[in-house]
Amino acid sequence: MASLLDPQARGRVILVGAGPGDPGLLTVRAVEALKTADVLVHDGLVDPRVLDLAPQAHRISVAKKRSKHSVPQDGINALIVAHVKTGAIVVRLKGGDPFIFGRGGEEVEAVRAAGLPVEVVPGVSSALGAAAEAMLPLTHRDWSSAVSFVAGQCKGLSEQDWSGLAGKGRTLVIYMGVATCPDIAEKLMGDGVAPDMPVAVLERATLPGSRALRTLLADLGPMVEREDVKSPAIIVVGEVVALSDAQDKLANWARKAELMLGDDA
Repeated sequence: MASLLDPQARGRVILVGAGPGDPGLLTVRAVEALKTADVLVHDGLVDPRVLDLAPQAHRISVAKKRSKHSVPQDGINALIVAHVKTGAIVVRLKGGDPFIFGRGGEEVEAVRAAGLPVEVVPGVSSALGAAAEAMLPLTHRDWSSAVSFVAGQCKGLSEQDWSGLAGKGRTLVIYMGVATCPDIAEKLMGDGVAPDMPVAVLERATLPGSRALRTLLADLGPMVEREDVKSPAIIVVGEVVALSDAQDKLANWARKAELMLGDDA
């Protein structure tokens, strides 16, 4: 993607998508931007190997954890603007893609409101990277003609209108849903999604220790607990899950239960 800005210009911001984790999935433009950075403002989940592509930059971590932000969003915006005003090239490095649940839109608004130049370099979203690794097609001519992306940690989850987003012929991708997955399953089934709809949980996608697990919607919460799934993870709900390489954990659990019952006989 050609830059809209003079590559030699000082005092500017580049929002860069770091992709789902594996440094090999960075775009060429993202690597070029990292090499120009004076200041690197980065998320906590960005792989250290990606950060090492900008050895010359002053690093500032604005890592966020569930219900606990080291720096509030307004503070991040102010931090970026303050450094740009010194004449620095600031690269704001965000996991996945800046404009998919990355608050990139808010940061662009803040920089523009300060009258400063900003460019956005897209990245491979976490959902796309996770699905590709698990051989899980999010759309398929025979199984799914629509795909939707939602956040599982939004305030007022029960009030969110997801009707029509999941079910036969559709795929629903849920970001940040591990902690609330029992509520998510109940919500979807309450909206009419069949309890036996296939669902996958894609943990630490493209990184060492990644796992792709699948079960049925009614077993989503129990499976996440049984398997001790941790964030970051993507949840995919839809018939296309059955086409993936994800391990069938419900079948494995059922076999173990049968063996235990056999031993007790």
